[in-house]
Amino acid sequence: MKLLDTYNDGQVYAGTFGGSFLAMFSNMFIQDLLRTIVLAIVGAVVSFGVSMVLKKIIKNPRPLKGRKS
Repeated sequence: MKLLDTYNDGQVYAGTFGGSFLAMFSNMFIQDLLRTIVLAIVGAVVSFGVSMVLKKIIKNPRPLKGRKS
């Protein structure tokens, strides 16, 4: 019964668990991973744009109307 002895081998369990985990990971988390990447890119672009606008406003401030300096 050599065939039954191979089921007690740790490599079989590790391979089965690893394959199941990777299959589950790829199916469940791929959409969340892509959404996270897209949102990170959008956040970086918006942050850069706001920083550039604020830098321009602070560098060249306009005096308020009706206020004497």
